[in-house]
Amino acid sequence: MITRRLQLLALLALGSVTALAPAAALAAETQVAVAANFTEPAKAIAAAFKAATGHTATLSFGSSGQFYAQMSHGAPFEVFLSADTERPQAAERDGLGVPGTRFTYAAGRLVLYSKTPGLADGGAAVLKAARFDKLSIADPAAAPYGAAAVQTLQKLGLYDALKPKIVTGASIAQAYQFIDSGAAELGFVALSQVINAPGGSRWIVPAADHAPIDQQAILLVTGRDNPAAKAFLAFLKGPQAVAIIKKYGYEVR
Repeated sequence: MITRRLQLLALLALGSVTALAPAAALAAETQVAVAANFTEPAKAIAAAFKAATGHTATLSFGSSGQFYAQMSHGAPFEVFLSADTERPQAAERDGLGVPGTRFTYAAGRLVLYSKTPGLADGGAAVLKAARFDKLSIADPAAAPYGAAAVQTLQKLGLYDALKPKIVTGASIAQAYQFIDSGAAELGFVALSQVINAPGGSRWIVPAADHAPIDQQAILLVTGRDNPAAKAFLAFLKGPQAVAIIKKYGYEVR
């Protein structure tokens, strides 16, 4: 009797493994290049994506311009989440992206931020007074948020006067690090980077002061046949991802 029961338990265990095998076999991995401003929401979305689909999205973070240069030289990314529209459009035009897969997944907001309470609250007035040594921005040639920062300063008529005080990070992540480390008293970063930061001070730059920061995603030709890559982009449009995107201060259009 004991032997028969052990045999039945063994068959049940084998059946459970067999039932799980097809789901495990369907799980895949995709390599995703993510604009640095979208770091925290992308991590949350990737976790939700894995829980919902079993697929893994392996994320790399950096500036959109640097990623585009890397992809042009054969970097094995399969999905590109840019901080602008220009690079995904170029990817589609240059044969790096799959036509018809490009879409705007978020619209970002630029913010003047300082770890010092009250310092950035005055916004334009603080910049005009210029009672600080260093102002951090991202590289405007590689990072759309850096370009938006320059446009804002130009609109305020302050760019030339403040240029000697500007320290430039390779990406928006490095621009934030300059502020966080104290290398710059304040700077322009993405709202998503500081929306949950305790204390400090911030001024959300009026959207009219710079070009829209529409952020687009595209499926790259390297991911055309990867089900995980296509599933990740589909998930990015869905309600779970949209809720996360909005939580971090982005607009979804």
